[in-house]
Amino acid sequence: MKLEPLGDTAVVATLGSGIDEATLASVLALADAVAAAKGRGIVDVVPAYATVTAFYDPLQFGEAPGDAYEQVCRFLESCAARANGGARSAAARLVEIPVCYGGEFGPDLELVAGRCTLGAEEAVALHSGADYLVHAIGFTPGFPFLGGLPAALRTPRRDTPRARVPAGSVGIGGSQTGVYPLESPGGWQLIGRTPVPLFRPEGKPAALLRPGDRVRFRVIPTREFDSWK
Repeated sequence: MKLEPLGDTAVVATLGSGIDEATLASVLALADAVAAAKGRGIVDVVPAYATVTAFYDPLQFGEAPGDAYEQVCRFLESCAARANGGARSAAARLVEIPVCYGGEFGPDLELVAGRCTLGAEEAVALHSGADYLVHAIGFTPGFPFLGGLPAALRTPRRDTPRARVPAGSVGIGGSQTGVYPLESPGGWQLIGRTPVPLFRPEGKPAALLRPGDRVRFRVIPTREFDSWK
């Protein structure tokens, strides 16, 4: 485990170098251990890909010896020793997300299919038939970066990002797929859209997905999409 400062209020613990399930399991186990320990001055814990970032309040470390950064590093090392070798305290969830593919909902579906020498229906079948793992949440609130995209669907991001991507849009960016929870700019190839909200500010939690969740996409027709309105 490698520890490095992130500014003067966070420490990043790096547990690997790739995007893979084994590394994510270790990341989530450490994040669980940090959260369970309820360390003094720790204000947030963010797991993502191969890292766990612990944000802290430096003002709460004034009385103990050593500066805040060193104390947080020792705290993370103690949590790592208790992280059960990668075992999680919480079971992974399986979340099904309905998607209407192509047409106005997925304007890049034909492009993706063509680049991958597939028919549009074949591309939809591959995308909706895969099992995905949430490796990180970010970019915009609630945006899930999903690993597990079939290699046959890997497509580069757009050369020029769109200024406006509708909320719920399902996209492909390189070797990952994801869902835009909010209307925002974006450069991923859009292949469909879900009517399910992935982020509700008033919700507890606000985001539908979290790192470690499993995701499957279910193909729905336009009439079912419209029925969610």
